[in-house]
Amino acid sequence: MKTVAAKDAKNRFGELLDTARREPVTIEKNGRPVAVVLSSEEYERLESLENAYWIKRAEAAEKAGYLGPDESEKLLGDLMRAKD
Repeated sequence: MKTVAAKDAKNRFGELLDTARREPVTIEKNGRPVAVVLSSEEYERLESLENAYWIKRAEAAEKAGYLGPDESEKLLGDLMRAKD
């Protein structure tokens, strides 16, 4: 992963975007990493992986006896109406 200083990222923004299309770029300020710029395709890939992970976790929880989405929504609605 390439690393650039924040000032260089600002001054050469177009180049930063071109590089980020090929590989993630870490931006440092005062020698410390503060951000990572990555392509929209890589972002979507990571988001898809995260969604798949949470779907699997939710399915496992439901199999273990935790409430599913419909039951949770009903319970929360009942609790909200009980307060009124």
